Amino acid sequence: MRIAVVGATGMVGEVMLKVLAERNFPVTELIPVASERSVGKEIEYKGTKYKVVGMQTAVDMKADIAVFSAGGDTSLEWAPKFAAAGTTVIDNSSAWRMDPTKKLVVPEINASTLTKEDKIIANPNCSTIQMVLALAPLHKKYNIRRIIVSTYQSITGTGVKAVRQLENEYAGIQGEMAYKYPIHRNAIPHCDSFEDNGYTKEEMKLVRETQKILGDNTIRVTATAVRVPVVGGHSEAVNVEFTNDFDVNEVREILHNTDGVVVQDNLDTFTYPMPLYAEGKNDVFVGRIRRDESQENTLNMWIVADNLRKGAATNTIQIAEYLIAAGLV
Repeated sequence: MRIAVVGATGMVGEVMLKVLAERNFPVTELIPVASERSVGKEIEYKGTKYKVVGMQTAVDMKADIAVFSAGGDTSLEWAPKFAAAGTTVIDNSSAWRMDPTKKLVVPEINASTLTKEDKIIANPNCSTIQMVLALAPLHKKYNIRRIIVSTYQSITGTGVKAVRQLENEYAGIQGEMAYKYPIHRNAIPHCDSFEDNGYTKEEMKLVRETQKILGDNTIRVTATAVRVPVVGGHSEAVNVEFTNDFDVNEVREILHNTDGVVVQDNLDTFTYPMPLYAEGKNDVFVGRIRRDESQENTLNMWIVADNLRKGAATNTIQIAEYLIAAGLV
């Protein structure tokens, strides 16, 4: 299995390499790919050094699978070229997510819709993945009418520059700013750019991607996305209204039996999900599961995941694993 990692020197690219190694992905040839300025650099994978190559070289090498985390513009330009060469692309940017001809995949939910004809597969947004993984089995059982979500998002979602900004601010050093404002001791209600309706792109991704992944455009979603000075992962306060009533213990049981979800919900031992403890893990953690007493058939929950892992790299690699297991590559 020849695997190209496009954006191999970036934050998500590095985690992709880590996840490939950890999961013993069947790599026979690794092709690390990055922009021209990184060509010739060496990266290490499982004790072997590999030279970074440029985009066209990688296309010509005809990998079986290319996992992309190099930004939307790069994906729009290069994913079709890889696909035309016979490579199956799994793209981590927002470029293809809402394209009606492309599948938007969380493996535990909808990988079974993939076919050999799907040469460009979209990986959802980090904040969407963790939310829908927890909500999909509940939608199946109780039918979701409306979701209200507020996110508390890690700076690693912005990238290396944001991590440096926080570290500089901790140390009292003036440096390059990833954000318009300080992030240390602050919360910034502004993730991605603003759309005409007053919501950010991040907030609208939660709306549109949720409906697409769950295959139900009748689900109403409203979101507020906030950047916080945290590095371990994204946290979400989620309020879900169902058509049908539920039993809270049954909800816990359903989530407990959901692949990729870990329930951490014991108030006696003060057990609930936190990004500090989600960091470096591939699961989605769910806790503070309780009935909304202000409205019938409505549930509150707290969902946490490492945004570089299940929110990005791990989900991408899991899609690749499914393609191999299903004989689609």
